[in-house]
Amino acid sequence: MSAGQFAVFGHPISHSLSPQIHQMFARQFGIELEYRTIDAAPADVEASVRAFFANGGRGANVTLPHKATAFAMADERTEAATRAGTANVLTPLAGGRLAAHNTDGSGLVRDVTERHSVDLRGHTALLLGAGGAARGVAWNLLDAGVHTLTIVNRTPETADVLADDIGEPARAHTRYWEDLADLGAFDLIVNATSAGVLGKSLDLPFAIVGNRALCYDLSYGVAATGFLAWARTAGARYAFDGLGMLIETAADSFEVWHGKRPDTDPVYVELRKQFG
Repeated sequence: MSAGQFAVFGHPISHSLSPQIHQMFARQFGIELEYRTIDAAPADVEASVRAFFANGGRGANVTLPHKATAFAMADERTEAATRAGTANVLTPLAGGRLAAHNTDGSGLVRDVTERHSVDLRGHTALLLGAGGAARGVAWNLLDAGVHTLTIVNRTPETADVLADDIGEPARAHTRYWEDLADLGAFDLIVNATSAGVLGKSLDLPFAIVGNRALCYDLSYGVAATGFLAWARTAGARYAFDGLGMLIETAADSFEVWHGKRPDTDPVYVELRKQFG
């Protein structure tokens, strides 16, 4: 059974695991599909995406740095995409129109609560970063029951905008990055910064890591190693990278496109072998 053409857009994008993940999903159902990476510079991505769909593309994943552009291009948007103001999935509608989805937050929560069996209810959470990655997960963390969400960003104005958009000052608020050492300990620390991807150190204080803390980096592989090493040294109970989140978000898009929910566990086990 053939299911058409699919792609992931990014810049750079050659490192993406999405083609491998979607092929592994497709084999579970006997589906044959073409899934490729498309490297598009920011100035060219809209034209590239529209050309892809005009030539019969059935669905696209979108990653850095194009998630805001994908959201802006869309004619219809899911609630999750609207809240975040970004999109990681695009699907075609009639007449050349596009629908935008954001599955980042649901993928993160499912990885933490189902794969790693950690209940987030009642947790005090620290969100490092306030850009597109942070916006993609902030609301879902609150929906999952975290008690408070403290947002800290190098540019405090960006954090303030995110907190204002959430609109729950009793639960979601901002603090200054310079004051991290004085904020107390947290049960959940999510690294949504681009530091690891850029090869930079966050230089975080150990004092923010609570006794039962779960530290989670939205990146995976080499990009997450620095943060995870810091978390383990600080005594975190759990330290996870974002590989499981990536697979879960891919499963969400696969289900949107094919109407079938793949089993993510064997894919996670196989890819975990590659990334340790």
